[in-house]
Amino acid sequence: MSFEENEISEKSKGGTEITKRSVAALIPEELSNEFQIIASRLRDIEADKIRIYWQHDLAEDPEVKHLSDPDSRARFHKLIFSSNWQLQEFVTKLGVPRDQKVAVIETPITPLPDVEKTFDDGIIRLVYMSTPQRGLSLLIAVFEELAKKHPNIHLDVYSSFKIYGWEDADKQFEPLYEAVRKHPQMTYHGFVEQDVLRDALTRAHVLAYPCTWTETSCRVLMESMSAGLMCVHPNLGALADTSGGLTTMYQYHDDPTLHAHMFYQYLEHAINEVKKPEAQQYLAFVKAYANTRFNLEKIAGIWEHTMKDLLAQYPTVESRAVAEKMFRYG
Repeated sequence: MSFEENEISEKSKGGTEITKRSVAALIPEELSNEFQIIASRLRDIEADKIRIYWQHDLAEDPEVKHLSDPDSRARFHKLIFSSNWQLQEFVTKLGVPRDQKVAVIETPITPLPDVEKTFDDGIIRLVYMSTPQRGLSLLIAVFEELAKKHPNIHLDVYSSFKIYGWEDADKQFEPLYEAVRKHPQMTYHGFVEQDVLRDALTRAHVLAYPCTWTETSCRVLMESMSAGLMCVHPNLGALADTSGGLTTMYQYHDDPTLHAHMFYQYLEHAINEVKKPEAQQYLAFVKAYANTRFNLEKIAGIWEHTMKDLLAQYPTVESRAVAEKMFRYG
């Protein structure tokens, strides 16, 4: 497989894997066979292939530290980054040069269907759909306070490390999950398949994502924008880049108390505003923006064009070779 799997990714159904597999499915096999495409975690080098190193991790991740060495970078014909913010981090922290070998190709999604948001039962549905360490504890604390004032809100939590095949990692977060289960205005769903989650998004109204994890790109935000949700989140990492400045975004604070206070204010604003016709009209615009910017077929086309250009530059096995000394980093 040109879009590689490794011991971590092969059992995972996380955002990186969904992205990789969805793009791979749209690339012609005869083109794809000329490439080794490594998503985040380098394990070995195929010397006869055109090598693309596709970044999904932070510049601080030990797995990508080797990119600070020019010899290691020289093994790859292209370095692809998932967001402009992420590229800048690699430039600043690892010294990756801005040259012809780097490019940003954004994370693609399949646009969600056009479904008119309704509030027939009077309930405003909030959703959290990321792994628990990314802000779930802060969300629960804030939601519990908001629920005292707003009996018409309900939070659906889709969160579990089962998405990566790491069931044991859920044990330390079990108290959080139990708090959700016990609250009458919250429902814990754990891990669900992507089609189930996408269906749930068509009925949700607000993405409640007080993210405390530095995202390099954010599929959660992209799909929520595409689903017509009012998205409440901080400006941490690539979230501002991903949002296009069109969401309900607030200043991130390292201090959890300050963060919770800010999130409470913005989330309550979303609860009060989301039912208004003018808000729904604006969210339809945001949806159209996300559907266009992050469209899977469009971005797969960029991948195909990039790969064809590389094939023209490196048409033979001999042209793809690298010096033997550079293999010591694998």
